[in-house]
Amino acid sequence: MAIPDFQSVMRPVLATVQDGVPLALNELRERVADQFQLTEDERKERLPSGNQTVINNRVGWARTYLNKAGLLCIPAKGMVQITARGQEALVSGPQRITVRWLKQFPEFADFHTSKPQGSDATVATELDLIETTPDEQLAEAHQALQQSLVDELLAQVRAATPGFFEQLVVDLMLAMGYGGSRKEAGKATQATNDDGIDGIINEDKLGLDVIYLQAKRWSNTVHRPEIDKFIGALTRQRARKGVFITTSDFSAGAREAALGLDIKVVLIDGEELARLMVENNLGVSVKQVYEVKQLDSDYFLEA
Repeated sequence: MAIPDFQSVMRPVLATVQDGVPLALNELRERVADQFQLTEDERKERLPSGNQTVINNRVGWARTYLNKAGLLCIPAKGMVQITARGQEALVSGPQRITVRWLKQFPEFADFHTSKPQGSDATVATELDLIETTPDEQLAEAHQALQQSLVDELLAQVRAATPGFFEQLVVDLMLAMGYGGSRKEAGKATQATNDDGIDGIINEDKLGLDVIYLQAKRWSNTVHRPEIDKFIGALTRQRARKGVFITTSDFSAGAREAALGLDIKVVLIDGEELARLMVENNLGVSVKQVYEVKQLDSDYFLEA
């Protein structure tokens, strides 16, 4: 069974504590997961941030929303208990509790301040379609912005001159911690005119090992013959490590050629190149920073 959206979780959360006995949040999460018959993999699936599992996040937000609507209370740290209003909701409320339904309670309406623009009918429809928690919405928005930036960045790189692309490769290797100083890296990545090798760069600042580079500012897919040529050049140089970078992509045969070798060959396509640039702050700048804070429960512990 698929992981339920957080609105579908709200009534099961209420039903789980309907006996009125306070229940630990961890136990609540387990019982809700059992009720939906989630597999082990589904229970372990994490948010894009990796900070929390999806089901724990959705149960947590369901608890928050129900608490803000007065259907649940939190009698102690990490505990959950149903209220009289929550008991009434199980009797007379809908089978699927939604954000729209919770809006009838003034406390929740005040809490849920984000109101979509448009007519009442549009508002109701949009509220009914909400399937992700605020954490997930934030993560999805961030991912969309990141993908847009990657696409824009890759288009810019493809439009650059070959000389600029060579310098970009140097800058990226430096940003990732390779190559020592900029002066050393610049010399190392000058064309070697050795078949299949475009440059050599130190793996570390001490130069204990080297990495052989091949950089292709191409629009066409890189196929296996190019990778075989690169591997042959590495073998003749008795090299142990090589990186092939392209602004396009690799065919399945090209990727297969890089596997199962005595030497390590890393293939970086255009998409990965742009993502590495973003991760290492190359060619991008910070537009705006939003701090997402959470309650520090330790602060409220009394000695």
